[in-house]
Amino acid sequence: MPESFDDTYTESQVIMTAVKIIAPFTLTYGLFMTFHGGDAPGGGFQGGTVVGVTVLMLAFAFGIEPTRQWLRNSLLVGLVTGGVVIFGAIGLGMVALGGDFLEFTMLKEVFHIKPKWGLEAVEIAGISLIVSGVIITLFFSMAAGFEPDRPSGTGGLEDRREPSDSGVSDDD
Repeated sequence: MPESFDDTYTESQVIMTAVKIIAPFTLTYGLFMTFHGGDAPGGGFQGGTVVGVTVLMLAFAFGIEPTRQWLRNSLLVGLVTGGVVIFGAIGLGMVALGGDFLEFTMLKEVFHIKPKWGLEAVEIAGISLIVSGVIITLFFSMAAGFEPDRPSGTGGLEDRREPSDSGVSDDD
């Protein structure tokens, strides 16, 4: 019985062209949502999600493995770790100023700036990096078992056996 392999990437000029056209707009929209989240609908979570999904769209169009090589694991770990460090540093900075964790009113009391800027810093520099990095990392982790040079399915060969004749019909 010949081995059967599924090819996870099929080059399609239609999909590649559509992604080339759409990706800059979705990336721009994701960044817009991230940077204007405090004043308009959106925020770090939503904007980071759109940015992360834009990378997934590129991976679907141009291949998962080339995209994985373009975005090395160290870059993705740096995104997520950097976001967590920034989030924690801003929160602990408020504690160091005499307030509670993420109590942005301390910015007004100590530096005479709007508390809104603390929230913007957390959303832009913290949450958006964490969310986009996690979405991309989870996608690459799930796609790791689905490569053209590896068998399809759950990591094994597709089951090409004939169903056994147990004497029971589906029509009964």
